[in-house]
Formats: sequence, C-alpha cells, structure tokens
Amino acid sequence: MTKLTPDEIKIIAKYVKDASGIHLDQSKAYLIETRLGPVAEEVGCSSYAELHQKAILDATKSIKEKIIDAISTNETMFFRDSGPFELLQHKILPEVIDMRSAKSSTLLPTPVRIWSAACSTGQEVYSIAIVLKELLPDLKKYNIELLGTDISDAAVAQASYGAYNKSEIERGLARDKLEKYFTPNGNTWKIKDDVRAMANFKKLNLMLPFAALGKFDVIFCRNVAIYFSMDDRKKLFDRIADMLDSGGSLIIGSTESLTDISTRFEPKRHLRSIFYQVK
Repeated sequence: MTKLTPDEIKIIAKYVKDASGIHLDQSKAYLIETRLGPVAEEVGCSSYAELHQKAILDATKSIKEKIIDAISTNETMFFRDSGPFELLQHKILPEVIDMRSAKSSTLLPTPVRIWSAACSTGQEVYSIAIVLKELLPDLKKYNIELLGTDISDAAVAQASYGAYNKSEIERGLARDKLEKYFTPNGNTWKIKDDVRAMANFKKLNLMLPFAALGKFDVIFCRNVAIYFSMDDRKKLFDRIADMLDSGGSLIIGSTESLTDISTRFEPKRHLRSIFYQVK
C-alpha cells in the first residue's frame, strides 16, 4: 500500500464520519493506515482513494462493514474499571429495584432495563448480567432486559455467541466467576445459557435515531463519545437523556465528563465513582 496522502485522509475521514460518527483528522494518518491498509489489500486496492471508491460503489455494503469493523475501537474487557460495576451492584440497582417494586404490582415481575451502548464484543453486558445474578438470587421475580448495541457487525456477532479466547477471558474475569458462569468450549470459554438468555444484542449506529429502543433504568455509554466531535457528543447525550426513565442513571467512562457537553444531567457521587441523572 502507498502512504496516505492528505487528500485521502480527508475523503476517508468524511466517509468514516458519515458511516459511524467517528471523527478522524490529519493526526490519525497512522491509525487509518494500520486499520484500513489490510482491508484495502483484502479487497484488491492499491490506494486508499481506490478503497473509498470501491466502498461507495459496493452495492452489498460489505466493504463499508469491513471499514467500520476495522476502524471502530473494540477495546474492552470483563469488569473494565471495576468502579462502575461496584456502583451498579451497591448503589444503582438496589435503588432501581426499590423504586420499580413500589410502582409495580406484586403479582408481576419487577421490570429492570439496562442498555450498554457501544458494547463491543459483549464483555460489558455479561459483566452486568453477572452482577445481576449475584445481587438477585431469584431472577424469576424480575423482568430483566439487557440490551447491548454496537456499530460493528463482527463485534455484535461475537457478543451474541458469547465465546471468548484465553486472553479475552483473562482480562478482568476472576477465576471463581469464570468457573461459575462459563463452560469450556474447545479453545474458548462460552457464557452459560442462563446468563446468555438475559441479554439481547443488535447493531446500532449511535448517530442515528434510537428512541424506538424505549426507556431504560440504567445506560452504560463508556469510552465511545470520545471518538465523536464535540457537536456530535452534545447531540448524543441529549438524546440519551430522553432514554432514561424517571430516576434512571447514566454511567460514562472513568476519564470522561459531561461538563460543557450537556446541561441536562447532574453528576452524583458514590464512593469513588461518578454517575449521572437527568435534572
């Protein structure tokens, strides 16, 4: 592959932005070459301009999917930054359950809806499921809905299947949880069926409307908005505010903040973690 030219960076950056919302600029030349060079070679292109042209003309959209899968950062692990999961277990979920139990009929299961936006290959969703399993001994009393969404077809496919290799398992998952919630499956470990059944996964571009998903008690949107422009971040979190049910909570990345991004949320602190609720 030839080196990226400044003009190619512009056209690739615009294509990626339009397709995924991910913001790239001239400083990301190395990232584009590293991620998209193999894609260009795979589809028989000798330049990034040719890759762009082929992607536009490809009626099957398969090249577009390859580009999105390659450029989107699927960096994740089980119980990543343990604080949010401790916050979920000891603060947010007990309050949600108390609030929902008071509103729902004693004859019906208590509803709990949680959305992991940009769930990557599913580790965050299954970490949430494990927290729920350990916090709520009798899940039959609850109507649990866990939704994981991601823009990458490949990531959603792996999340749906729920199998992870040795290096993926060893990143963040304690041995006791591995043995309790996973079964050996060849060279991988597969999430047990009862945990897998708690979650649904679907492809979703966060730049597109998502109001049809309904309201949620908890939304995880961690370490994805940092790849968007400031204007797109503001729009995203304003729309997320509309998705939270009364008293619902938003959890973002440990290095992220909504200061100067959205005026609709107020930060709340519990121990060493910060979460957000709609004002």
